[in-house]
Amino acid sequence: MSIKNNIIEIKNRINEACKKVNRDPNEITLIAVSKTMTNEDIIEAASFGMTNFGENKVQELSTKYNEINNPSLKWHQIGHLQRNKVKYIIDKVELIHSVDSIKLASKINDEALKRNITANILIQVNIANEETKFGISRNEAHHIIREIDKMSQINIKGLMTIAPYVENSEINRIHFRTLKDLHVDISSKNKDNIFKVKNSFDILSMGMTNDYEVAIEEGANMIRIGTGIFGVRE
Repeated sequence: MSIKNNIIEIKNRINEACKKVNRDPNEITLIAVSKTMTNEDIIEAASFGMTNFGENKVQELSTKYNEINNPSLKWHQIGHLQRNKVKYIIDKVELIHSVDSIKLASKINDEALKRNITANILIQVNIANEETKFGISRNEAHHIIREIDKMSQINIKGLMTIAPYVENSEINRIHFRTLKDLHVDISSKNKDNIFKVKNSFDILSMGMTNDYEVAIEEGANMIRIGTGIFGVRE
């Protein structure tokens, strides 16, 4: 299938998933995960309505940002971010999904301060406690968010997780539900002014090509789709 047809298919399936749980499809932000894809692939996807693109590697994101040079596109850092590379993307990204430590957040805050900008971030939670995955534990979340929230140049916009790769997406339902529960818990405390989370704490970034429909049913409002849009990577 073509990129155009893939996008149509994904959007149809988003609509169906939303219908099942009485949600508005307009609540869902679809991020095209464009890692290893060419500039031409990205431009083609953009021509069919995609505006949000996610990259894993800092150098690849920075190169594509500069070469494509389209201010209407929004770039997301979704892969693990090393502190020494923050400076290369801090002024290029719409959102950093993969903040998994106070030290990384502090570096992001410092670089944002140098440029007089505010950095929008998500806290990455290793909700399934996989040894091979980055992310904080569920038990650490309240403390870490409380500490990061004190930083002047950071807006914590919500939570992100990378669920285990499974053939049967139903297996991940419990992980998505657990992250949603954590998000609700943090949000409720925020309303009580326990956290001083600035602006809105309303993003739940979870669900990829093999499980995004279940993620939507469990509350995701940002999904990250690579293979489903661009096809299998070489």
